[in-house]
Amino acid sequence: MLDSQMLDRDALFSRLRRRPDIEAPNLVAVDAADRLILDESAAALSQAREGAVAVIGDRYGALTLGAAVAHGSTGIRVHQDLLTGELALAKNADTVGLADRYRPCALGRELLAGVSVVLMQLPRSLSELTEIAEAIARHADSSVVVYAGGRDKHISPTMNDVLGRSFGTVRATLGRQKSRVLIASDPLEVSAPTYPVTEHIAEIGLDVISHGAAFAGSKLDIGTRYLLKYLPRVNPRARTAVDLGCGTGILAASLARSLPEVSVIATDQSAAAVASAAATARANGFGDRVSTLRDDAMSTIETASQDIILCNPPFHVGAAVHTGVAEKMFAEAGRVLRPGGEMWTVYNSHLGYRGMLRRLVGPTDVVGRIRKFTVTRSVV
Repeated sequence: MLDSQMLDRDALFSRLRRRPDIEAPNLVAVDAADRLILDESAAALSQAREGAVAVIGDRYGALTLGAAVAHGSTGIRVHQDLLTGELALAKNADTVGLADRYRPCALGRELLAGVSVVLMQLPRSLSELTEIAEAIARHADSSVVVYAGGRDKHISPTMNDVLGRSFGTVRATLGRQKSRVLIASDPLEVSAPTYPVTEHIAEIGLDVISHGAAFAGSKLDIGTRYLLKYLPRVNPRARTAVDLGCGTGILAASLARSLPEVSVIATDQSAAAVASAAATARANGFGDRVSTLRDDAMSTIETASQDIILCNPPFHVGAAVHTGVAEKMFAEAGRVLRPGGEMWTVYNSHLGYRGMLRRLVGPTDVVGRIRKFTVTRSVV
């Protein structure tokens, strides 16, 4: 452990790591947007009282720990949708002796009541930004100022508009190192929150509930649509199953409907996804057979405990195209499935995951292939 009193910001940043998220030469724990957010908010942070700072979307701890080191901020409340970010912050904070400076919170009053300064990395999803902006406007102090930054290539004018629906004043800072910060203040009254939303998808006969950060929102993702065609071929004797990377829980609910004796764990590292999947299961009458679990690629699920795994894996880590997350999922699937258990996977055809699935799970057959997507069945 380091002496936190001896750290300056640059020394801190040199110590930050992404673990347990993917580590790779092209993936960083601190970026130029983190630095710019902290610089733009420096005056506000130096004047903020204890417990009046909230951090949202801190990927690996740069914003939270940067505020603690540079300004002595304490009682920082932090919300990270992704569990990997939450775990990385905890590990980094422990490494540098700053674990007592913050506490994790759910998005809402717990996170924001009485807060006057919010630091955040802009999410790429406008729906996620909408839910966050509305929550700040509803629950934070009327004097709150939001410093929301990101890389220029991921910031659009529409983000100003989204913030402008919840704040009376929104302005952009000058750019630096291809990064920029949007500063929002003067929160407006939010009568009814936009999220979660409910949509009936007639094509599959399900009501889908979605929070802002859930992948694909309340729509039917095209990869999921293709995998759904093959659910009738899943082992009908299965009694336990996992929807791995569940999103809004469409696969979990569909499998529960298809196999009346099966119990499904819908798991994702996203807090918004897990909340959405739980709500989707309840809305369709499967709340008793679909449970939810916020986890890092099934790390807490018992070895050799599941008959079926359904998976529509991501192929991005943040904004970077990277197959590391899928590889981690497949390796855990090989551990979690019982002998004879099946993994049904849909993926972009150009990724060619069959060899990886064969190596990490077991014998793998292509059961469906179109130009964009491939569906495979792997057996342990």
